[in-house]
Amino acid sequence: MLGCVIHGAGDLRVEQLPPPQAGPGEALVAVRYGGVCGSDLHYWRDGGVGDFRLREPMVLGHEVVGTVVSYGPAATGPVPGTAVAVHPATPCGVCPECADGRANVCRDTRYLGSAARSPHVQGGFAAQLVVPAGQLRALPDGLGLRRAALAEPLAVALHAVRRAGDVSGRHVLVTGAGPIGCLVVAAAKASGAARVTVTDLVPQALRYAAVAGADTLVRADDPDDSGWPEEVCVAVEASGVAAGLDTCLRLVRRGGVVVQLGMLPPGRSAFAGNLVVSREIELRGAFRFDAEFDGALELLAARGEFDGLISAVVPVGDAEAAFALAADRGRSCKVLLQF
Repeated sequence: MLGCVIHGAGDLRVEQLPPPQAGPGEALVAVRYGGVCGSDLHYWRDGGVGDFRLREPMVLGHEVVGTVVSYGPAATGPVPGTAVAVHPATPCGVCPECADGRANVCRDTRYLGSAARSPHVQGGFAAQLVVPAGQLRALPDGLGLRRAALAEPLAVALHAVRRAGDVSGRHVLVTGAGPIGCLVVAAAKASGAARVTVTDLVPQALRYAAVAGADTLVRADDPDDSGWPEEVCVAVEASGVAAGLDTCLRLVRRGGVVVQLGMLPPGRSAFAGNLVVSREIELRGAFRFDAEFDGALELLAARGEFDGLISAVVPVGDAEAAFALAADRGRSCKVLLQF
């Protein structure tokens, strides 16, 4: 079967891989679509994402959907042929974080297509995938596989908004209009935000944010843009650059909340910590998700505008072209690989 394997920075290969077989408690899934994530692009361009560095070849991909093929011994789930989304995390279930209901920051989790541990956890960009059966989610009525491929990044966005607290009736700022930033816009609006302002350097990215429901679009490199707010109640940093965090800290109101969602470069990052003190700003991190995955599927089933964020579907044989397209923010939002 074909799979998408990263060997190092700039070394992405489509290879023939041995078909997997489901073991005890596992399910075999025929993958239909896989979304190219920002972390996949970092592995491709930089050989790592944040502090997680490649040390061996790894199948990429954690945003995958498909159909159930079969089960291993003692495994049950949706009947074979059912369309499913795959929750990419396998938390340990016994660490202090899992015991505290925060499985998304489990210290011993396994996450599809991640170099956070060694050996690496192989990902889902392959024609077939084996995962624990409990990670399968049957798609709600009316939700097709193509749109369902957005479930994982939308769950990330929903978790970030949840970390911000109650956003009902509030003005939310989102810095960065990449796929995750756009989905944060949709998540904030679905959670009752009265107004969402989005900043980015790329005009096309801002247009995708408008599709997601943004009320105000601001060019981040134009200090005279009339859309800049005087202050906001909540800010979500989704660009992964220090300048975005600085913008959030300077525009959020006193006592407001800033959620750092974008993965900053490895090492130390300077930030306006004096503002955190003098304005009593709450700076919170947001990492992955847990139960929000199910909420993401329900939201995708209920709203069709998400289709406008899928800018291309590319056969896996052209994976390098798909990655190049996904990396070009002037031409794309979310790019899917098709298997």
